[in-house]
Amino acid sequence: MALPPVAGAAAPAMPFAGQPRGYGLRRPAPAPPGAALRLGPLFWPWEKVKVGPLSVSPMGFGTWAWGNQLLWGYQESMDSELQECFNLALGNGINLFDTADSYGTGKLNGQSERLLGRFIREFEGPIKSPDDVVIATKFAAYPWRLTSGQFVGACKSSLERLQLDRLGIGQLHWSTANYAPLQERALWDGLVEMYDKGLVRAVGVSNYGPKQLLKIYSYLASKGVPLSSAQVQFSLLSMGDEQMELKTVCDSLGIRVIAYSPLGLGMLTGKYDSSNLPKGPRSVLFRQILPGLESLLSCLRRIAEKKGKTMSQVAINWCICKGAIPIPGVKTVRHVEENLGALGWRLSPAEIQELESAAMAAPKKMIQNVFQTA
Repeated sequence: MALPPVAGAAAPAMPFAGQPRGYGLRRPAPAPPGAALRLGPLFWPWEKVKVGPLSVSPMGFGTWAWGNQLLWGYQESMDSELQECFNLALGNGINLFDTADSYGTGKLNGQSERLLGRFIREFEGPIKSPDDVVIATKFAAYPWRLTSGQFVGACKSSLERLQLDRLGIGQLHWSTANYAPLQERALWDGLVEMYDKGLVRAVGVSNYGPKQLLKIYSYLASKGVPLSSAQVQFSLLSMGDEQMELKTVCDSLGIRVIAYSPLGLGMLTGKYDSSNLPKGPRSVLFRQILPGLESLLSCLRRIAEKKGKTMSQVAINWCICKGAIPIPGVKTVRHVEENLGALGWRLSPAEIQELESAAMAAPKKMIQNVFQTA
């Protein structure tokens, strides 16, 4: 039996003969009482944002959890729901999916890319152009990747796992400047080579600070390669001087900031407190930081109730309002449904200021990635 269209959700471009499990069968959760009704899709085509030559949705989804048993408890039995996540996201206009060749623990290394490749092939909706699904993958700066050719080989291996001819964005996962500066130039040359060979449509970096970002930007430009994106931990818990300086530099150079961990690994969702911590390694971090977040979480909750949104949706929307593309991680359909509710509306300038003031007053901030450079 066909379901009626849902207000606020993008309708499929055409009816499908056999819709995959999850597509068209689930939709974003109903808006809370008092929420403004948006007619039409979650965002219009002209609301897409540019990442170099690419046109992507204002929010993407991260796939770190897809294959990660240690931190996120992945099991292969989750794959059917992960496919539902992909179908629901793509069916609602989300076309940016972020992954990495290191995502997946142990024998599952590369599992995130393999799953994405499979889900793209099995998606029964219309995928008419490369812009319909933009895969951004990150290549690890492993110590044995010492030459540009080895780095290009990593790109080719990712393409094989994804079963694609070309990537949307090829990203250097982290800089080696702090511990192996001589390796860094070979990795940059690898980015140049994969771009020149047509293996990637755009080039980006991850975990770069403003100083190192300027260096790679200049180097790539000297080779005729534009730097299109910079992925960094960016949220109300990660908005220190360095993040804001990086954002300013990116804005001045036309580099798009992609914000990973926009929910602070879950701390900004309002689902946890000192007596209710997540399982696994995250609990150690939460135990250190959560007790100092009462004011920020209260502010998030107050604005969420006023807007008829959830705390997660408000935190993600803050990233969008700052001009970044948030890529919250998803591993359940419920995650996708809730995160889609971050689209189609905007925080007011006063609300943004209120959130940032509460965030700045928090005694502890998110611990930065150990690979983050200055």
